[in-house]
This record gives sequence, C-alpha cells and structure tokens, in this order.
Amino acid sequence: MNAQHRRSEMAIGPVAERAATLPPAVLVVAWLSLVALAVVGRAWQPAAHVTPLAAVSLAAGVVFPSVAVAASVPLVALALGNLFLPAYGSVTMAVVVYAALAWPVVLGRLGLLGGPGRDTRWLNVLAGALAASLVFFFATNITFWLLTDTYPRSPAGLLACLVAALPFHRWMPVGDVVWSLLVFGSLASIAVTGDALAARRLVSARVRREPDQTTAA
Repeated sequence: MNAQHRRSEMAIGPVAERAATLPPAVLVVAWLSLVALAVVGRAWQPAAHVTPLAAVSLAAGVVFPSVAVAASVPLVALALGNLFLPAYGSVTMAVVVYAALAWPVVLGRLGLLGGPGRDTRWLNVLAGALAASLVFFFATNITFWLLTDTYPRSPAGLLACLVAALPFHRWMPVGDVVWSLLVFGSLASIAVTGDALAARRLVSARVRREPDQTTAA
C-alpha cells in the first residue's frame, strides 16, 4: 500500500503536493470562480463553441487535489448553463458532451501541465487545449452520426458528417487555446503574487524576531 501510494505521488508530482497545501477557503473560492467563468463564458460566445470550458477543465485538474472535485467544475458549469441553453436531443449525446468537456481534468491531475506559476508547462497547456478541441469534435460528431439518419452508416457518411461539422467548430481550437492562456496566465499571476507576499511575511517575521534574540543575549 505504501509503495502504491509513493508511485501515485511520483506520477502526480509536486502539483498535487502544492494543491493539497491550499487552505479549504482558497479551494472553495477557486471552485466558485472557475464555475462562474465557465457559465458566463459559455453564455457569452463571440463565435460558435468559443467558451472557456476546456480551459477551466484543464485548470481545475491543476488546482484541485481531487479528481472528483476537479471534474465537478466543468460538470456543474454545464448543468447550470443547460438551464437556459437548448437540450442535446438525447441522453447519449448529453453523456458524450459532458465526458468530452470533463476529461481534460485528467491532464492536470497527472501533472502533465505543470502547476500554476513558474511550474506551468505552457507548451503542454497549448497541446492540452488543442487535444480537448479535437476530442470534443470527433466524439460529438461521431455520436451524432451514429444516433441519427442524417448521414449513411458508412465511412463516406462519417466523413461527410465530419466535413459538414467543420464550419461550426472552426473557432473552437482558437477559443480553447486563447482561454487556456488567459486562465493559466491568471493562475500564474496569482501564484507568483502569493509566493511574493508569503516571502515578504517570512522576512518581516524574521526581522521582528532578531531584535528579541539580540536583547535576550
């Protein structure tokens, strides 16, 4: 059990260790902020499928020490947004959409994206955003092809379905990349500012202790 636990820590790395040290109040604020960003960003779409959902999923995987808590961010955001957005048409499509937008949290939990601040692996963040776009595109359109009679059940029909969907998804990769850079840039700024304030408090505490030690001597 101990060996398994050590292997798990090695797989996740310092990202999980840093997340585990965050106060519960900070995690609650982070959870609410990411959900709110996803809901508002999804309601306001400058172009089709340009939302912060992929960015929020990636960031949640980095910030929260639990996969379940991290996955709850995009899932709750989707559920809230669906209160005023059109339905998916079937339970199967809804499950596919939820899964396609929640899976990126795994990238963050595995430590592939690094951590907020100096530890962020920016190329991996970009790759994760593009991967999220591709998975969503193929998962949702293949499901549509399987569930409907719009296109023939053949390789040619699947290709036609994918080609027809391209205009609707052309801005999704751009949106996912831009939002991911904005979200991770904000996390990096918050982390660096927090580290600077913590270092300043540590220096101030040492300065206050030094006169006391001199007087005692």
